[in-house]
This record gives sequence, C-alpha cells and structure tokens, in this order.
Amino acid sequence: MKVNVEVSEEYFPPYAVIFTDAVTDEIQKIIDILATDNSPIIAQQEDRMVVIKPEEVYMVRVEGGNTVIYTEKSKYYSRKRLYELIEQLGAGFMRISKQTVINLSCIQSVEAGFSGTLILRLNNNISDYVSRKFLPELKKYLGI
Repeated sequence: MKVNVEVSEEYFPPYAVIFTDAVTDEIQKIIDILATDNSPIIAQQEDRMVVIKPEEVYMVRVEGGNTVIYTEKSKYYSRKRLYELIEQLGAGFMRISKQTVINLSCIQSVEAGFSGTLILRLNNNISDYVSRKFLPELKKYLGI
C-alpha cells in the first residue's frame, strides 16, 4: 500500500482521503482507526467525576438501566448511552451482546457456554456471555 502525506496550513483541520479499488478488511480497519475519537471518557464514581482513557476500559455493560464501565480494578458509571460510548471507544472494541461491549485486547480466555454460546473472561476476571447474534463476528476475529 502506498502512503502519501501532505503537510500544509490549508489542511486544518486535518482530513484523510483514501483511493482504493475496493473496501477490503485492511481498508476498513484503517477507516475505523482514522474515524476513532480517542477523547477521554468522563465517568462517575461515587461523588466524583473521573477521566478514563479508552485503552483503560475493559468492558462497558448496561446493568439495571445504568451504563457501567469496568477498568482493571474499578467500575464507573456513565451518563452516556451504550451506543454513544461505542462510537467514542472506536476500533479495538466489539459488541458481544445487546448490553455489553468489550475491549478485544483484554480477552483472557474463551469458554464454551450453553447451547453453542461462548463465555468470555477478561484480564480483570470479569466474564460475560456472547449472544448468538454477535457470535459469528467474534469467532471470525478469534479465528475459530
């Protein structure tokens, strides 16, 4: 793949143009990376607001109507809806059910669940089921 970067004051804010004959998986990954808004996530823990970097997030799950963000050692609450956080987290995260998104780099193990589902265990020992709807995409990512 050829890469060309032009630097000029007229290109503010920066933008990217990709010339291709087809949108391959490689091109789609590049698009996802470029489109990712790597801004920090503002969450709440007890009475204080906390800034969380996207790479610190292990899992985001909706529990009892609340959006809960799990990191290595803590859990935080966000006022944002799950789909808003998915957009903010960007590439490197995958939805595994209607209410759960995981950081793909934090997967520790995969176990067989009931009726063909999988259970994902993350590095912080939190686990969740992969629903049948999202199972094919995860299997493709894991190569199984």
